[in-house]
Amino acid sequence: MALRFLVEAIPGAALRGDPETAIAGIAYDSRLVAPGDLFAALPGADVDGHEFAAEAEARGAAALLVERPVPSSLPYIMAPKSRAALAAVSARFHGQPSRELCVIGITGTDGKTTSSYLVDHVLRSVGHVTGMVGTVAVRIAGEEDLHTTRQTTPESSDLQCYLRRMVEAQADYAILEATSHGLATHRLDHVRFRVGAVTNITHEHLDFHGTVEAYRRAKAMLLERVGAEGGIAIVNADDAGARAVISFAAGADIVTFSARGDAADLRAAAVRRTVSGSRFILDGGHRGQAEIDLPLLGQFNISNALCAAGVAIAVGMPLSVVAAALATATPIPGRMHPVRCGQPFTVIVDYAHTPDSLEKMLRLLREAHPGGRLIAVFGSAGERDLEKRPRQGAIAAQLADISVITSEDPRFEDADAIIEQIAAGARSVGARPGRTLFQVTDRRAAIQMALELARPGDCVLLAGKGHEGSIIWGRKKVPWNEADVARKLLAEAGYLSA
Repeated sequence: MALRFLVEAIPGAALRGDPETAIAGIAYDSRLVAPGDLFAALPGADVDGHEFAAEAEARGAAALLVERPVPSSLPYIMAPKSRAALAAVSARFHGQPSRELCVIGITGTDGKTTSSYLVDHVLRSVGHVTGMVGTVAVRIAGEEDLHTTRQTTPESSDLQCYLRRMVEAQADYAILEATSHGLATHRLDHVRFRVGAVTNITHEHLDFHGTVEAYRRAKAMLLERVGAEGGIAIVNADDAGARAVISFAAGADIVTFSARGDAADLRAAAVRRTVSGSRFILDGGHRGQAEIDLPLLGQFNISNALCAAGVAIAVGMPLSVVAAALATATPIPGRMHPVRCGQPFTVIVDYAHTPDSLEKMLRLLREAHPGGRLIAVFGSAGERDLEKRPRQGAIAAQLADISVITSEDPRFEDADAIIEQIAAGARSVGARPGRTLFQVTDRRAAIQMALELARPGDCVLLAGKGHEGSIIWGRKKVPWNEADVARKLLAEAGYLSA
């Protein structure tokens, strides 16, 4: 595509150099530039892409997208904000693929991944071809890529490429996890959303957004875009944060859901716990009723199932079909993952990494193990929300019998300082160091301690890493698989794999 066609997509941009310069692709990482690419120089928290323009040129870049001058002989587009410009250019380069799909966006502090997987499962159960982009993987039709970027919402150029590949795979639907970061940093600009869902909005990412209000406002951008298309917004009526953003969905039809059975368009009634999950009546009002036999544990998964049901109904699926599909839902990667090696106690790996999700998981496991002790191994990510650290410590101290606080992606922060901030919250509500509270920097050693402390009938929760394949120390990603580590430690302790 000629450079002049791309610059037309960017308001306020100027083109310097040959407008007929042919662009073969788009890259924002200078190490991945291929001959003929447009290199987008993006300012970041740690590095500034403008500093790598010379490397991009050496690798064969045909042109640059910048927001300030750089020393280069290449043609360039000068834009007010290169990250916003990248989204516009990428959408045009790939032919506006979201206009050829029904795009479903799911946002929330917790529950995005599970809700996305459930929506995908329901749609595929009746033969729809789908694409899905989220925390765990990128799936396009039958192909799945377990990406390692640790970026739930990819950069706009990658996202637009994925959407184009979905169109080429003849997908009917694209399901995107829409993070507050992705919305605020323009990664989801120029994506046409027909359906948007909000699972909840609690306490997270204040390191980036500054205030809860700003965090909610970023989430609300999804509903604004759904409203602009005259689409449908699915909102958790049980959650104050989710309810607070409904007003931003002007122009959209609103469908609310309640796992508590409160007044809503979709609500769970007559809830019964089962060994493997829950049974409840999904009351859809004028849409009718259906019995749901959900093979996923926890009240929060009833909420996720209702969210998925709302999305499926919004795209035209009958309630009876939705109910049948939810009954065959499979476990979500890194969520409530049991590690079974014949040990006489339970070991669960889960991604719970926010105060709200940690509390929900601990309450669920306490209910499931009334006669045993609950041992929690967890940490808090470096260079992220500071305020949540003591809250996590306090929650664990109040709900678990023993807390083993450890490292979780320290990045460039001091791992022991993070652990101490969490431990301070635990001590503030009565945790006793050396008895109910332990601080162990090395995560493997922390898990080993928890397993050694466990007695028959106890439950060990390994929280915060879930499906993730690395622990980040500085800029280094150290390979890590939480379930495999637990499995190996149990084997070393003499337990045999079941």
